[in-house]
Amino acid sequence: MTKKAIYPGTFDPITNGHLDLVMRATQIFDEVIIAISNNPRKNPLFAIEERVRMVEESVSHIENVSIVSFDDLLVNFVKEKDARFIIRGLRAVSDFEYEFQLASANRRLDETVETIFLTPSEANYFISSSLVREISFYAGDVSSFVPAPVEKALSRKRARKE
Repeated sequence: MTKKAIYPGTFDPITNGHLDLVMRATQIFDEVIIAISNNPRKNPLFAIEERVRMVEESVSHIENVSIVSFDDLLVNFVKEKDARFIIRGLRAVSDFEYEFQLASANRRLDETVETIFLTPSEANYFISSSLVREISFYAGDVSSFVPAPVEKALSRKRARKE
């Protein structure tokens, strides 16, 4: 039986912290699907197509990873992809309460779906997409926080606004 996991998020944009978790997940699961949420309520900086492209470019060197966008309840999407596991990242204790609530709700909605929590390395634990967007907005150097395709996309986005 193939162990398949879904790593969901808005990835607006994907960061080195996200990539760290993807690498860790590929050591555990046979297949990891990065599921990019098309959630307009979050008012993303990048369109869904841009986010998919950035993630594809950022993980092209990693085997057994695929990228898809979705616009559905996560447990429905997990079932549609014939997976059983959801990967969630925990950066700090403050993440735990929210993530625990999501995991509990998902288990209530579908008791066959398990949430696996992974932590990034110490070098990446503080990185968040919102932090990256903020630094980039003020023309700060984000090169140590994001993969090169994301850095380029952020620069293009900033150049259009100037």
